[in-house]
Amino acid sequence: MGTVTDKVTEAPPGAARTAAPRPGPRRRRAGVHHLAGWLFSTPFLVLFAVFMAMPIVATLVMSFTDFGLRNVTDPFSAKFVGFENYTKLFDDEKFLKSLFNTAYFVVVGVPLTIGAGLLIAVLLNNGIDRMRTFFRIGFYAPVVTSIVAIAVVWRFVLDPADGLIAGVFAEFGASAPDFLGSETLAMPSLITMAIWRNLGTVMVLFIAGLQAIPTEVREAARLDGAGAWHEFRAITVPLLRPTLLYATVITTIGYLNVFEEPFVMTNGGPSNSTLTVSLNMYREGFSFFHMGYASAMAYVLFVVIMGVTVLQLRLLKDNTK
Repeated sequence: MGTVTDKVTEAPPGAARTAAPRPGPRRRRAGVHHLAGWLFSTPFLVLFAVFMAMPIVATLVMSFTDFGLRNVTDPFSAKFVGFENYTKLFDDEKFLKSLFNTAYFVVVGVPLTIGAGLLIAVLLNNGIDRMRTFFRIGFYAPVVTSIVAIAVVWRFVLDPADGLIAGVFAEFGASAPDFLGSETLAMPSLITMAIWRNLGTVMVLFIAGLQAIPTEVREAARLDGAGAWHEFRAITVPLLRPTLLYATVITTIGYLNVFEEPFVMTNGGPSNSTLTVSLNMYREGFSFFHMGYASAMAYVLFVVIMGVTVLQLRLLKDNTK
């Protein structure tokens, strides 16, 4: 009589004998690592689901309802209105005005911010040898400064009676214009403030990009007789295109969401000349409690941001290869 082992290992003639695979130590360690990764990620995933994913989905659903203050205690009592909020937006003169103001802010502000940031980065990287760290900190300081402190400074600078600019005008026997009270000058004043506030971020990005350019390339260009402008145009700018793409995209997204500057400085005035989409959304949602309408506004802005970002990526991505 054969043993149990003999019966297990016996196989029909011609059949391949294969042993059952056993999980090795490496596979067990990988499983433990995967489990540990999920356990460490769980707190973030829970917080993301509760405070990000669920509100995003809830806002999307809310944009198809007439959700208002009366529905806060009973959200399911809101009436489904379909695309009524979205169609109403494009008949709303205030929303169209805010959309135009936001586009104006982006079209003027982004190129000036990128251009000024690149110029300062080149000067700090190549042209300034003394106190370079001091200048870098000075240009970056507004990025980490409270918007309240910035508003106090800029209100003093732009004050038509006792401000810094008013003093300069007074030296020439003239009176300073009311920058924040003029429908023509209010938005350019806010754009100037935004450029000053965001210049440090763009500058840091470009300094990092400039320092990543191999010095051998610059030296070879100079040996070939390239001047400073030709070196900048033919070498620096092409090699900075990945950084330029990133800086342009994040600056555009930030300016499309512009809220703090008009909220603190002008509250959208005068005559809605500085009213942006984000500020208009805030008013509709938290001042007038038209939360369904404000949600629709938010998703229109989201689509605009996605469209502009994709367009920028397509226009600049081929040049970064």
